[in-house]
Amino acid sequence: MGRTRSHGFRRRSSAVLGTAVAAGLLLSACGTDDGPPVLTWYINPDDGGQAAIAEKCSEEADGDYRIQTSLLPQDAPSQREQLARRLAAGDSSLDIMSLDPPFIPEFAEPDFLAPVPDDVADATTEDTLDGALAGAMWDDELVSVPFWANTQILWYRESVAEEAGLDMDQPVTWDELIAAAEDTDTLLGIQGIQAESATVWLNALYESQGEQILPDPTLSSDEMETALDSEAGAKAAEIMSTIGEEGLGGPGVSAMDENQSMFLFQGDNGSFMVNWPFIWTATQASVEDGTVDQEVLDDIAWAQYPRVDEDTESAPPLGGINLGVGADSEHPDLAWDAVECIVSPENQVEYFITNGNPPSSAEAFEDEQVQETYPMADVIAESLDAAAPRPQTPYYSDISQIIQERYTPLSSVNPERTPESTDDYVKQVLRGERLL
Repeated sequence: MGRTRSHGFRRRSSAVLGTAVAAGLLLSACGTDDGPPVLTWYINPDDGGQAAIAEKCSEEADGDYRIQTSLLPQDAPSQREQLARRLAAGDSSLDIMSLDPPFIPEFAEPDFLAPVPDDVADATTEDTLDGALAGAMWDDELVSVPFWANTQILWYRESVAEEAGLDMDQPVTWDELIAAAEDTDTLLGIQGIQAESATVWLNALYESQGEQILPDPTLSSDEMETALDSEAGAKAAEIMSTIGEEGLGGPGVSAMDENQSMFLFQGDNGSFMVNWPFIWTATQASVEDGTVDQEVLDDIAWAQYPRVDEDTESAPPLGGINLGVGADSEHPDLAWDAVECIVSPENQVEYFITNGNPPSSAEAFEDEQVQETYPMADVIAESLDAAAPRPQTPYYSDISQIIQERYTPLSSVNPERTPESTDDYVKQVLRGERLL
């Protein structure tokens, strides 16, 4: 492909070997003399759903293999670091991995991931929603298989929308939401904390204008260019800055993560909020335990992610988990067979119902139980079809960290200066001229 592979993790680099990796190499995927091969699936923390699927697929394998799970750290950056170190060390226990989409290019570029066989690609992506499929790609190739996907939608209080005179059957813009919050003296639920959510939000504001933060994410670090200092960048910064300067995110906006914005939205001053689908079941649970009134739940409705320009469809954030197979797995064929089982539409349905993580499969959204449990299922599916991944590049971690630092707190964001200074900072870091 002619790209310079200059990112931090190189195959079998001695620099990454340490106690944690040495311990990890003790794990074996070769099974025992009196049993089938054991495949290790490295999973992100959940409510037990992946372990349950592993047990189910082991039973359905009819003795061909058995899947055991190994729990990764709680936060995504630590998951990335552990997997990258193990992959770089040639750890053969990495049969199956639950991968956060933004980190996939970093693993795919140095050939840490086993190629997805054509038959597996066809079988597992035939009804995958477009946004989820885009997050499984690197350099126009499918390098992982979508398992579950996630996206943000616009949650709103019907009473506030009515008071503001907004027709929620039609797409609404960020400018309209800002005006509605000002007119009704209410607060907007956004994520203003210095965390990954800042990059998620900024990227959605770019993509919703038909632009990308990285025009060509396949370039080397020396050649990488960003589109931060642009008309789209100025508009994105203007939206974030206005919410911060006008206090529309509430007094605690600098500490506002997904949960805190949900609490704000559920309160007396709640109005509109961008957030993930967990909001529905979490609010139901709060009603059941008496911390939220039933009237609040009855007042909640949902719509597509807000637009930046009224004539341009929004591109909601994309999250979720994809599955990859380690390049040094001793049983790649069995691992891909297991992946096919794991991501079956019926398993995605069960995972959504039990763990609250939406499917990547369009068929799964049509399930009667899904429709009953999540009345906004069709909106989630439509959002996933339109969702856009965060910048897909091996240098994502550095770029995201810079964005988090530069675009928080919201009150410090300046539409004229922040995009330009962030653009310069990214270039300097990627060229080795400046440290993070």
